[in-house]
Amino acid sequence: MNGLTLENLYFAYDSSALTLENINLAIPAGQFVTLLGSSGCGKSTLLRLLAGLQAPTRGRLAWHGEPISGPSLERGIVFQDYALFPWMSVVDNIAIAIGKARPATPRAARREEAAAYLEKVGLASAIGKYPFELSGGMRQRAAIARALALGSPLLLMDEPFGALDPVNRARLQDLLLEIRESSTPRKTFVFVTHDVDEALYLSERVVILGSSPGRVIADLPVDFPQHHDRRALLTSDAFHALRESVAETLAADTLQRLSSVPAAA
Repeated sequence: MNGLTLENLYFAYDSSALTLENINLAIPAGQFVTLLGSSGCGKSTLLRLLAGLQAPTRGRLAWHGEPISGPSLERGIVFQDYALFPWMSVVDNIAIAIGKARPATPRAARREEAAAYLEKVGLASAIGKYPFELSGGMRQRAAIARALALGSPLLLMDEPFGALDPVNRARLQDLLLEIRESSTPRKTFVFVTHDVDEALYLSERVVILGSSPGRVIADLPVDFPQHHDRRALLTSDAFHALRESVAETLAADTLQRLSSVPAAA
């Protein structure tokens, strides 16, 4: 299959209890999938497995039919903690990623391309600054620019907009959609968020993970006629109905988890 394949996937840290249990997903190339679920349900762990940064305890992971056995430029990732090199300027942080992805690109061209990606995420004025000179939200935008500059066909994004104000969050949501629509072939996204509205606005599909251990409890198609007219979508009956369904699924999982916790003596 062209895309991601997750078969009978289990993961546990050392000999501790399972973090992920029997995950089975097929994500076609070019699809935008968002993972939702309560904190601790294994969403970030699942992204790390897809990135090849950790190996499953049991099961199979593949990208375009090839087993995922380690990191690859085919699979770009944006972490919650920015992961920028503090001793490099912002533009050099992006330029070094371009050099890794396309070594034949001349140094001057790398910096020029890096500057263009920084402009896309609204950081044109911060090109010569260092990470410590930027706010958390600006550092996160720089990390997103770096991931986009790699040109990876698969982008894994772990709450990339959590530190951003609402205006920049909306702008970058639209930028992701624009990049996905304009890329040939279309990029594949696996996106983690706690924001249900964000998930429904961005995605073609929402996968909800239950917790203790993490497992798929819902796999919902998202197909609105207004996609992606933000104003029309957010006020539509179809949007509100699906948002309510997602919220009910998340609430039911939370109640189930609470009922399984022994009462305090």
